[in-house]
Amino acid sequence: MSSIVGIPLSSLAPIWSYHIRQSAGVETFNLQKRVNLTHLVIRECHLVPFGSTLGQKEGHVKSDAGTPRKRAADRLFAHFEEQILNGAITPGNPLPPEREIVRTHGVSRTVVREALGALANKGLITARRGYRPVVTKPGYDTAVQIVGSVVTQLLGQPGGVRNLFELRIMMEAALVREAATNASAEDLDRMDNALKENGEAIEDSARFYETDIAFHGVLYEIPHNPLLPAIHRAYTEWLHKHWRKMPRSPERNQMNFAAHRDIFQAILRRDANKAEAALRTHLDFAWDQVRNTFEELK
Repeated sequence: MSSIVGIPLSSLAPIWSYHIRQSAGVETFNLQKRVNLTHLVIRECHLVPFGSTLGQKEGHVKSDAGTPRKRAADRLFAHFEEQILNGAITPGNPLPPEREIVRTHGVSRTVVREALGALANKGLITARRGYRPVVTKPGYDTAVQIVGSVVTQLLGQPGGVRNLFELRIMMEAALVREAATNASAEDLDRMDNALKENGEAIEDSARFYETDIAFHGVLYEIPHNPLLPAIHRAYTEWLHKHWRKMPRSPERNQMNFAAHRDIFQAILRRDANKAEAALRTHLDFAWDQVRNTFEELK
């Protein structure tokens, strides 16, 4: 009985692919069962995992771990990314089943799952356990969510929370000026309603927190730029870990409500300077509350 690298053919597992290098070229075949290969003249062969790339340097065996696997996952990711971006697979439609991807592309299930995870992290697909991944419809929320994991890590670094909060102050300072200058009657009505709901929730701190977010959210809606509400939702999510641990009381809620009222009144008077000053005073006070609550931020 012939053998491959000293291994009897009769002992070969049926799930491996074997690359047979002959004088005439390279022949690849899959062993689904024991077969009689004694008629082949085997000049040189290498035992490699199923899905490895042909044409590699003789004597070099690529495994499905480490860099080769990563490269295979990258290639598979690039393949489906191109299909999604050029419209070959449209939003709402699923990717092929995992088993089909394994068979078609000659890769392992681990490689497939790494590639699908990268597609999901980039917001190109929605993956749920037990279901085929579905191509997502592009949106601003998806774009902002992609950087969410990176921002979360940055918040854990020294000065991370402060940096993000300062960015929020700069953005909302510009937004209140925009509101004071260009808010429509409908915009002002929505802000007025949000303020009223905020005032009615003073005795209920959990509800006050929700209406506080909603009041600031109106500022992000007034320019009618769809990216801004997505950014506001992201800010709320990124800072929620600290905000939800803040000590709350009706007295403190009353102070924050009064600050909201000052901002709104300045906007009503179309006084951009006073609106910005009121906003900055409010958020500086809010930052002091956060800093005094968390020792690592002092």
